[in-house]
Amino acid sequence: MSTTLMPPPGGPPWNPSPLYRLTVDEYEAMVAAGAFRGWRRLNLINGFLVERMTQNPPHVIATDQCHDQLARVLPPGWHVRSAHPVVLPGQASVPEPDQCVVRGTKRDYLKGHPGPADIALVAEVADSSLTDDRAYAVNVYGPAGIPVYWIVNLIDRQVEVYTQPQADGYGSRAVFGPGQTVPVEIDGQEVGAIAVDDLLP
Repeated sequence: MSTTLMPPPGGPPWNPSPLYRLTVDEYEAMVAAGAFRGWRRLNLINGFLVERMTQNPPHVIATDQCHDQLARVLPPGWHVRSAHPVVLPGQASVPEPDQCVVRGTKRDYLKGHPGPADIALVAEVADSSLTDDRAYAVNVYGPAGIPVYWIVNLIDRQVEVYTQPQADGYGSRAVFGPGQTVPVEIDGQEVGAIAVDDLLP
């Protein structure tokens, strides 16, 4: 059964207004003003506010394990950020990926969030969000030029690694399963490897 929105009785025909898209500056100003206080976790994606999924226990465990394993292999001059904003200005996107490998120290970003030039790798842990996280490869992270994008896929118990960013996503996708290791690349160089079993809950 379908429903049709009707205008108020006696009123003129109702024409819904177009959706309003936010810029990164507008979104950050609203965050700074506390406009989203008390809301659920919201990200700005391609100019629209997107609600992030609530994390269940396996998702939390995998997210923490991903952080610990990445931190273990990183060379000096890089650190891991967990569920903090990154700015992708060309797309009006401010996602908050589960994990992000970022250049420099935490204090380097006191006055602004890291952008594509600062980021070596983004990792999302996916269960119910798997379809969305794969769409991010095509519509968000690849076009923004994020060099490496991981999906720690809890449904299929594998890690999907996307590289070679381009305008319509990524040019390469590799899948690693239990018993295998995932290479960690920074600036095109492999700096270590992480066992898939150490990333899955």
